[in-house]
Amino acid sequence: MAALRDGHGRVATDLRVSLTDRCNLRCSYCMPAEGLDWLPDATLLTDDELVRLIDIATRMLGVTEVRFTGGEPLVRKGLVGIVERVAGLEQAPEMSLTTNGIGLSRLAAPLAAAGLDRVNVSLDTIRADTFEQITRRRRLDDVLAGLAAAQQAGLGPVKVNAVLLRGVNDDQAPELVDWALAHGYQLRFIEQMPLDAQHGWSREQMVTADEIFHALSARFRLSPASEPRGSAPAELFTVDGGPGTVGVIASVTRPFCGDCDRVRLTADGQVRDCLFARTESDLLTPLRAGASDDELAERWIRAMRGKAAGHGIDDPRFLQPDRPMSAIGG
Repeated sequence: MAALRDGHGRVATDLRVSLTDRCNLRCSYCMPAEGLDWLPDATLLTDDELVRLIDIATRMLGVTEVRFTGGEPLVRKGLVGIVERVAGLEQAPEMSLTTNGIGLSRLAAPLAAAGLDRVNVSLDTIRADTFEQITRRRRLDDVLAGLAAAQQAGLGPVKVNAVLLRGVNDDQAPELVDWALAHGYQLRFIEQMPLDAQHGWSREQMVTADEIFHALSARFRLSPASEPRGSAPAELFTVDGGPGTVGVIASVTRPFCGDCDRVRLTADGQVRDCLFARTESDLLTPLRAGASDDELAERWIRAMRGKAAGHGIDDPRFLQPDRPMSAIGG
């Protein structure tokens, strides 16, 4: 089935589902210290509505993977029940979750038992002072405990996503690699993207993939991994002959839009065909007005047809999306 085909021949099979726009950290590259105006509860998809839309996506539209995101998905009440219900669908997808790790020490085992397959944990530093500087919270120990719990619960491979910020943690890439390899985590460095609520991103301040490679090559011997990349966003490299690997997701300087297989559903029921899209397609309103599964599926199909060829960050006319990352879902 290739129902979610866009006008450039790409087929979306990977659904990113935002469960909430709320977060318990205040990362400087994502939102201001005081937080944001959160979405009203009445506008959020209920558990039943979420499961129904995921069922339509997997049973009727060819989606095979679902990743739960936020905000911070672990703050969503009923998360374990949602995972359990999705695992029981007629066409159960592979399920993963992207989290900041706070609360994961308590939820890792229940989520694994409910049917979650793996987790990605966002962690930009293993230094307590730098963690507090970036996140404005003293919660590093909680994140590290969550990572350990996820590994113990079998939610692997456990992946760690790190953003390097100029003048903050851009000197810490080698120690992050050493730490990840020692603990059996798969580390991915991600170029900072223009998705902050403050709209303060600049290409000049972004630590690029080339800079990351340069920093790592001074300490490690990196070789392209043998496994095919496919539609995965990360370029993988073996470290010092393997078996450990490190990845770089160069969304800005080395875009991989031509192989994109992702579609996004926001916490308030909007379909986004691209992380950087300026438009959305509403499923919440027709769903609550009594639309049938067929009608909702057709709306979803139409929403994907106009997907742009690329995100256009290098285009002088590029405009950052109105929604920040916390309200889109990664």
